[in-house]
Amino acid sequence: MPVPVALVIFMSAFLSPPLSLPAQAQETPPCAVADKPCLMREIETLTPKIEKTSWQDKTYRELAKTYCYEGRPDDAIALIAKIQNPDTKAMTIRGIGFAAADSKWPKEEYAPLFEKLAIEAKKIDHAPSQGIAWTYIAMAQALAGDDKGATLTARAMENDALRHKAFGESAEIQAERGDYDAAMASISEIETVSFRNKAYRITSKIFADRGRLEEAYKTARKIDNPYTRAQALQQILNHGNPEEDQSRYEK
Repeated sequence: MPVPVALVIFMSAFLSPPLSLPAQAQETPPCAVADKPCLMREIETLTPKIEKTSWQDKTYRELAKTYCYEGRPDDAIALIAKIQNPDTKAMTIRGIGFAAADSKWPKEEYAPLFEKLAIEAKKIDHAPSQGIAWTYIAMAQALAGDDKGATLTARAMENDALRHKAFGESAEIQAERGDYDAAMASISEIETVSFRNKAYRITSKIFADRGRLEEAYKTARKIDNPYTRAQALQQILNHGNPEEDQSRYEK
């Protein structure tokens, strides 16, 4: 179970010494700006003093990602227990998993991390947030190239909609790295036809956007809804058409 929420007591202003806040600000010596470990320690020291719990949670979430990017995943995971909002816990699990995947660790280092994140996900006592955490773990596994792990994580999810989402999101990640077979294997795990057709359409567009038109077409042909398949085929036809290039409007 998560660590119980601590009760925050606010002191009245007239009871506090006039110089108490400036004194607190001077508690830690200044860091060299390039000294990331020092800056991270300073943030972790400041966070319990933040007035709003939601702000504390967000600060811990962002710090956890930084810890992971700096090669300190255990310190990142330790912050999850300090977060009180279950959705923010799930987002922190996402941030840690994605940071690790982005960091291109040696392959053998990922399994222990994802096992630890799974333990943290199990501790979330809010079912929707826990389901989202599992989805993010599966996505991070796919992003790290651990397709088998992503499949096993998604299969274990009890909520049908979130399980379908996990497989669909994994397929998108696999398509983005150009792995047609892995993407199709993920989509084949989706049991509901409407969700599966949607995943095929989105994945087909990802291949088309990357100029992988053969894969885009093969994916589109798997759609058994005429309208959805027509949409996917139109996306292939639109490839290279300046009229469909939305980036020119984003200036």
